[in-house]
Amino acid sequence: MTEREKMEQGLLYDANYDKELLEARARCKDLCFSYNQLKPSLVSEQEGMIRQLFGKTGKQFCITAPFWCDYGCNIEIGENFYTNHNCIILDGAKVTFGDNVFIAPNCTFSTAGHPLDTEQRNQGLEYAYPIQVGDNVWFGASVTVLPGVTIGSNTVIGAGSVVNRDIPDGVVAVGNPCRVLRKITEEDKKKYWREEK
Repeated sequence: MTEREKMEQGLLYDANYDKELLEARARCKDLCFSYNQLKPSLVSEQEGMIRQLFGKTGKQFCITAPFWCDYGCNIEIGENFYTNHNCIILDGAKVTFGDNVFIAPNCTFSTAGHPLDTEQRNQGLEYAYPIQVGDNVWFGASVTVLPGVTIGSNTVIGAGSVVNRDIPDGVVAVGNPCRVLRKITEEDKKKYWREEK
């Protein structure tokens, strides 16, 4: 079994010394570097580069530079995906975003984890567990999502949260560790409307 196959199956794999994975990450980092050097006005060039990098994209998306990922091919985004500056996706495993996902600045989605045992960790071994995000999810600034987490649809993750467990549909969740604060209700629809004069 290759190190890539181990990675894809959620087993411990050699992330630091395997030639195939090192080359794949170098190719990805070169594409990210090129992407981050493009002028913001070069929208079609940006879109083309992301389509080349990601495993799947919707028709409409916006990824504000700088952006970094490990492989790119394990990232799938739905329609109307948006991320602000400094998004990092460590995609050793699949990272899937539904439609209408909004990501504020400085967010990290990390499928990668390392063994607690120092001997294994010092050998360059790590694991990768998938992250799945539903539709209509908003991530506040500086959120970190850890390996193996699923986040339901119609949910808001508050700024600064560290998400280390699954979060259900239709809630506001915040904190470190991230916990459900409350359900999103019909009253929330009225909160920001302005009356016409």
